[in-house]
Amino acid sequence: MSALVEFAGVSYSVGGREILRDISLRLEPGEKLILLGRSGSGKTTALKLVNGLLFPSSGHVLVEGKSTTEWDSVRLKRHTGYVIQESGLFPHFTVAANVGTVPKLENWPEQRIQARVSELLTQVGLDPKEFGARYPKQLSGGQRQRIGVARALAANPALLLLDEPFGALDPVTRLELQRQFQKLQTTAIFVTHDVREALLLGSRIGLLRAGSLEFLGPPPEFLHSQGEEARAFLEVLGAGHVV
Repeated sequence: MSALVEFAGVSYSVGGREILRDISLRLEPGEKLILLGRSGSGKTTALKLVNGLLFPSSGHVLVEGKSTTEWDSVRLKRHTGYVIQESGLFPHFTVAANVGTVPKLENWPEQRIQARVSELLTQVGLDPKEFGARYPKQLSGGQRQRIGVARALAANPALLLLDEPFGALDPVTRLELQRQFQKLQTTAIFVTHDVREALLLGSRIGLLRAGSLEFLGPPPEFLHSQGEEARAFLEVLGAGHVV
């Protein structure tokens, strides 16, 4: 089976400063890859290279076997669901309209859009009849984040990209959304600086340090890694603090 996403010797620089250096990895269908690292480690940059928000300075990022430079930019972005920390909802759209944005752009029949919106709102724990007609300003932070996830999934993307989506939420809401994410049957790349979140959600963890990939493997292997950066995260885990 071919990789859904592949980084092949990828580096990325801005103004002569190297943000990522020689990253190589593969994401197979069905995997949930967690990109873990400190602020400034390059994890968000790596995520943006997948859906064409950025392009490598050297090497290639392949999505479904095709370089991101060869994809039509709009098609690539619609092919990948994208969730950010503040959800990025359109404030003048209702919840239903927000979730149905991409299916509408893809010219789905209205009845199909309505059914998909209802299905996804239910999936993220929000009653479609109660929340569909609301606007983002009428929602809590946790509810907006749920809508952001639902919108990213609306057109059945092959890949879901999430950039610290739960970082600003209270611990109880965060745990609820983490549990819902665990149930999603989708391939995903999830950026976080929280080692607990990485261990809970990932089928594999990619640990970035100053732009380099220090570790790549399943959570049980990460727990026994002797790498300096991995040990630093595990010491924080042992101390009982959230990174």
